[in-house]
Amino acid sequence: MSIKKESKPNLSLSQVTEITARLFGLTVSSIRPLPSYDDQNFHVMCVNAGEFVLKVMNSSDSENIKLLELQTHSMNFLQQNGLPSQTALCSVAGEMMTLEEIDCGYGLQKYLVRLLTYLPGTPVAKITCTPQILYELGKTAAMLNQVLLRMEHENLRVLQRENFIWSLSCVPMINDYLSVMDGDPMQLIVRGVIDQYQKRVVPKLPSFRKCINHGDMNDHNILVQQDGPSRYKISGILDFGDMSSGYFVFELAIAIMYMMIESLYPLEVGGPVIAGFESVVPLNSDEKDSLYLLVLSRFSQSLVYARSAVLQQPENEEYLMTTAKKGNRHLQLLWEKGKEEVEKVWFGGAANISMLIADSKPLPQTLKPK
Repeated sequence: MSIKKESKPNLSLSQVTEITARLFGLTVSSIRPLPSYDDQNFHVMCVNAGEFVLKVMNSSDSENIKLLELQTHSMNFLQQNGLPSQTALCSVAGEMMTLEEIDCGYGLQKYLVRLLTYLPGTPVAKITCTPQILYELGKTAAMLNQVLLRMEHENLRVLQRENFIWSLSCVPMINDYLSVMDGDPMQLIVRGVIDQYQKRVVPKLPSFRKCINHGDMNDHNILVQQDGPSRYKISGILDFGDMSSGYFVFELAIAIMYMMIESLYPLEVGGPVIAGFESVVPLNSDEKDSLYLLVLSRFSQSLVYARSAVLQQPENEEYLMTTAKKGNRHLQLLWEKGKEEVEKVWFGGAANISMLIADSKPLPQTLKPK
């Protein structure tokens, strides 16, 4: 959900230059704003130091210091354990996070500032996804969850984010915002998804395996680089703002949903993502049975919360609706196809991919259905 307009930072380029020099002792040679939902991000090139991302959190989230400390620790922990995550650099005072009091047009407010490593690569949203990269993405999602289970930190309890609207444990909360869909026929589908979630998913929650979720492995938060003529490798995992305690199957559902957004064959995306995920964490029967509705639930969250966010930030509509515009069609497609037909495509595709991997055979170059 988007925060109030006055909470979002709006630093000028000169302010970014001054903060980078004062906090980190670096001289900026160029600055480029990066897209962001609620915060403000800048790509900064620094003299004799390379490139970084300066991340300025909104003033609302900046109040939750313990959660932000844990997110920063998690990024470093993943990088130390072989996953390509951004890490925070220490300031000249030896701190990885600094609260800065800044006037962005609404009076002095406190914004948490971090300087993060800049990871090379292209967002998945800007490439044509092959079964190979989708398999790698599913595998990476499962590995990330497994690694975070080993993490120790005194503030782990802050990840028990009750009433966190982006958690797939909180799907019924969509009802509180559903009025933004009044007059839209998609509202009926969203109501149907919520109803089915409560009837068919909630009773199965006790059998889901618990973990810590990244929670936002979308097509703009995963970076890739070419690894041969027709192969890619994952080079970056960004944005840990939606981390929470959850379940392995939640991460898989979120990954499938977002990988569908830009695909020419969205229904076929599920197979290779599932195959990659299950190469690390095989699903149990209840998790498999719930996956379809969990993907629809994430589409529903994205659609409704984006509409609500636009009411608060109309000037940012194009960015806020990036996922929802195409997700609208995909949600309708999945709903009309129905659980049985979608699962046939997803799990049949996963079995075929897994068989090819086991036999060391090349994967198909495209997702195009037979």
